[in-house]
Amino acid sequence: MAVKVLVVDDEPMVCAHLRTILGSAEDLEVVGEAHDGAAAVEAVLRNRPHVVLMDLRMPGVDGLTAIERIGRLHDPPAVVALTTFDADQYVLRALRAGAAGFLVKSTPPEDLIRLVQVAADGNMVLSPVAARRLVAASADQQAARQRARELVGSLTEREAEVLACLGEGLSNAQIAARLYLSEATVKSYVSRMLDKLGCANRTQAGLLAHDAGIVSPAG
Repeated sequence: MAVKVLVVDDEPMVCAHLRTILGSAEDLEVVGEAHDGAAAVEAVLRNRPHVVLMDLRMPGVDGLTAIERIGRLHDPPAVVALTTFDADQYVLRALRAGAAGFLVKSTPPEDLIRLVQVAADGNMVLSPVAARRLVAASADQQAARQRARELVGSLTEREAEVLACLGEGLSNAQIAARLYLSEATVKSYVSRMLDKLGCANRTQAGLLAHDAGIVSPAG
């Protein structure tokens, strides 16, 4: 089954460019586009995409507000933030609001296709280097660190190990191989951790792992 994608950007030319790239992949289908956040939420309800590529800076209802609204829907799609440069503070806010990751608009076509598929599979679209840079730039870094450490303190040792792997952006299969567990066991750990930590998805958990300082610098 093809991955259904919704493209959201206030620039029609950007939408057309993304449509052309994504439409070239056999297993991706662009089911619609929207040019502001309010229209994006309506398009999600109408088209039921698996992945939404969401511009963050739009007039009217912006991408951040749209991400929050989409996250409150029943069975929401994965939302990947689109940005012009990866040090944008708006990106960090989007990730904390529930975005599954972010892509810069200059991402090469073949990488864009691959990363949309990664997001559709429920994985984080965010490199560990980018995650560390964004978290380090956070204005409320100290408060975030303290809160993250308190939350991580509620986890078992094994759960904390799995969380650190999420902070590196590893898939369930990669975590299973590293920790000598079955994928089913890893999936169970991740689901339980998200509940414990109050995280909406793997990306929020991964950022929390960075905030808590439990991700290896070499990760």
